Parts: sequence; structure tokens; C-alpha cells
Amino acid sequence: MHKMSNLTIATLPRISASTLSSLLLASQSSNVDASTPPPFLAIIDVRDDDYIGGHIKHSIHVPSATLGHKIPELVRKLKDKETVIFHCALSQMRGPGAALRYLRERDRLLRPASKAGPDADTKERAEGEDVDTPVPNGEVKEQMVYVLEEGFVGWVQKYAEDSRLTEGYRKEIWKNGYNY
Repeated sequence: MHKMSNLTIATLPRISASTLSSLLLASQSSNVDASTPPPFLAIIDVRDDDYIGGHIKHSIHVPSATLGHKIPELVRKLKDKETVIFHCALSQMRGPGAALRYLRERDRLLRPASKAGPDADTKERAEGEDVDTPVPNGEVKEQMVYVLEEGFVGWVQKYAEDSRLTEGYRKEIWKNGYNY
């Protein structure tokens, strides 16, 4: 698991488009139904208006404008995934920022109660406060969180027209290398 105190947008682990494509293709070849997402992997696309014109197959679209209220839900929904990858158009601001927010929220929601003291969880419940811990102590699954190098723009340069990896690609939107 990541050490939260050491992470910044610049130091978040990155994953290349070729490594992600290999993960997706390996999952498809071992999966009878290639239309289902890989069970161990989640790809979170935080592009906003620039989402039009294509996306990585099996990615989940969570516009950056909605992240404030969607991050806790994502942490709960993805708690059993081994790998979570965030990206935006270039993976310079929105994607890495979303990954940091996700990691902070995951740390907050899933940290063992023992960090706050052995009776902290019981005491808060007794006082009627809402304790938002989706998994019991000791059941937090190890998870790696990455940012896709070069974002969707880099992805399009390599895999735009590969229907095994990219869905909804529209060449006319991306003809200049960026869909603005």
C-alpha cells in the first residue's frame, strides 16, 4: 500500500499505456466473456467535456467535476480491486489529483480502527456518530493506485483504432491529437 504522507502529484506511481494494454489483453484472453471488465483492475477516466470521442475499454467515467461526492463511493465500490488506474486527457492534473483524493479517502475510510485507539470505533458508535468504515478491521485488501502516463492522448496515439482496447473512438475528433 502507498505511504500517503510521501505522495504528491509528481510522485504518484505511473503506468504506461503498453503495460495497461497488456493487462487488458491478458484479462480478455483468460476471460470467456471479454465484454466484462477485468476482475482485478479498475480504470477511472476523470475527463470532463473532453471525454467525447473515445475511451479505454472497461473504464469507468467519473467526470472530475463530480469527484467531490463520488470519491467515497468509488473507494467502497473498488475496495476489492488489486489495481486502480486514474487518467484524464494528459494525466498532468485531473487524473493525478483524482488519484490522490482517492488514496486519501481510501486511507480515511479503510484505516484500521486500532490507529485511533482500540475503543475509538466502539466509543464513536456509542455516542451516535456515524462511523463510515465499509470493511471490518483486518480485511483491507492491498491495492496499487497508478496514473496512466500521458493520459488518454498518449493512449490514442497507440491504441485508438484497436477495438479490443478502445471504445467509441472517433477519428475526426482526434485528428489533431487532442479533442478540443
